[in-house]
Amino acid sequence: MSQVMPVITRKGHEDKQTTQSGGCVRVSGVGPQHTPATKIWFGKVSNEPGYRSYPHHHGEAETGGYVLKGKARIYYGENFSEYLDMEEGDFIFVPPFWPHVEVNMSTTEELVWLTTRTPDNIVVNLPDVADETLVGFRRAS
Repeated sequence: MSQVMPVITRKGHEDKQTTQSGGCVRVSGVGPQHTPATKIWFGKVSNEPGYRSYPHHHGEAETGGYVLKGKARIYYGENFSEYLDMEEGDFIFVPPFWPHVEVNMSTTEELVWLTTRTPDNIVVNLPDVADETLVGFRRAS
């Protein structure tokens, strides 16, 4: 039986072949695609100023998120009419199969999340909604 060894993913060498969702860009630092990990995905998710994800959910995956930089809003519920606001230092637990839209509420500053998922980075994109549906959201000019 072979021994599993630690693996370092260096800055600039993250796996960018992970599933994406609109203006929400995911890069993988730890995941089954490029490390010996079998039960966890850990990466960085970013939204440029005034950008948002498509509506999506994460299938069977449980997700933990941490706002490293910026101001975030997650829309959910019927027609994505409900929302939660977060800022630097806030954590969130996202349950499996929970449809949501991730938004950068700033039109000038980047939003950066640290995100972990079990068992992997599952992203199921759903039909898009008009920006006007999302109360308070503005795109960067």
